[in-house]
This record gives sequence, C-alpha cells and structure tokens, in this order.
Amino acid sequence: MKYMVVTAKHHDGFAMYDSKVDDYNIVKMTPFGRDIIRELSEACKKQGVRFGVYYSQALDWHEEHAGDYLPLDNGRLPHANIWDFPDNKSKDFHIYFEKKVKPQVKELLTNYDNIDMIWFDAADRQLPADCSEELYKFIKELKPDIITNTRIGHGFGDVNSFDDNEFPDDSFVEGLYETPCTLNNTWGYVAHDQYWKDADEVLKLKHHLNSRGVNYLLNVGPDPLGRIPVRAKEILDEVGKKLEENL
Repeated sequence: MKYMVVTAKHHDGFAMYDSKVDDYNIVKMTPFGRDIIRELSEACKKQGVRFGVYYSQALDWHEEHAGDYLPLDNGRLPHANIWDFPDNKSKDFHIYFEKKVKPQVKELLTNYDNIDMIWFDAADRQLPADCSEELYKFIKELKPDIITNTRIGHGFGDVNSFDDNEFPDDSFVEGLYETPCTLNNTWGYVAHDQYWKDADEVLKLKHHLNSRGVNYLLNVGPDPLGRIPVRAKEILDEVGKKLEENL
C-alpha cells in the first residue's frame, strides 16, 4: 500500500477523531476514548505511507440541515434523516455547511500535519454547487498541496473518482483517476458477507487498473472491535507476498 484513506466522518455524522466542533465523536461518546485519526496518521508517518481521510460532506444523519432531504422526480427517496427532522421546508444546507463541514475540515487540516488527501463522497445528493466551490477553495487556502477527489462535487477536485467497484474498459485513461473497490461485496463490516476476492483476483484487478493509469483504492471494513477480518488479512498478506516475489 502506498497510501491510506480512513473514515473521519461518514454519513452517520460520527467523527472518528477528537472534534471540538461536535461532541458526537469517538473520544467524547465512547468508552474507547481515543483519537483514531491521530493514531493512524502517526503510524502512517512512521511507516512512510501517505495518509488521507474520508469525509462525508453532503450527508449527515445527525444534522437537521444536511443534504438530500428532498425526493426526486424519478421516485428516489431522500437519504437524509427525515424521521428525526421531518420538516423539510425549514431546512437549509448552508446552515449545516457553515456549522459543521467547514469547521471540521479545518480541524482535520490544521490538527493533523500529514493529511495529504481528503476523500469526499455523495456529491450527487443534492449538494449545492456554491458549497462545492467554496469548500474546494477553502481547502486550498488552508493547505494548497492537499489532494481532493471529484466527489467534492460540481466539477471540482483533483483526482477523478470512478463509481464504486467500477473498472474502465481496455483503453488508457487520461488524467488522474482512482477506483474505490471492495475486498468482498460490502463497504462496512458485514459478518455474513464471506464472498472474498482471493489474492489472484485482487492482483488481476490491480494490474487492470494500473495498466490504464488508475489507482486502486481497496476497501477493508473493520469489525465492531476495530479488527481487520482474518480472511481480509490473509488475502492482503498473500497479495503482498506475491508482489514482493515479482519485484
């Protein structure tokens, strides 16, 4: 692995670091009480691995004004928390954006000195275009060399993100691209999902992507205790061994 991207905040709104912006985080709300992002950032620095964080900027089920609360004409239901916050008429995404998104992104970029990438998501969930532009410029002012992916939305971003588990055809891809992929069929930990890709399949997909100029962002979902599933570890160890043998 040349770089890591770990979840700092997903759609549930729960921060995996010691956020001063919102007490809804792992340090203040759990018996574990430790800053995962800090520990991983320091471990990556020690091992010479580039470090990135995932941040869900459009969806946040802990926030009343977060995105995607309106149904679409095609019948797709909203992905916002409309059970706790049913009054859509009073919602304004910009309130959530100023209250939480920008302050937490600033925390991540100023409190952790080796974050090289912020990986955004779900920009198609009714994210206002002005927020994508403002967030991109805000990040570059704080840390000009930071890399963002195009899921920041509305044409902004530095690295193009293919859809989840999407693989390009046989042609070389111009520009900077990355495909986020799963090691089995799910993103988070699901005990009954034992449909693992073996080491040969992982290496085949890696070759397919790399030969077309695309980075391979391979996801592993830790279990409820934070452990990498045994089968995932076995597969990744075998991938590493085979790569070393063919250097």
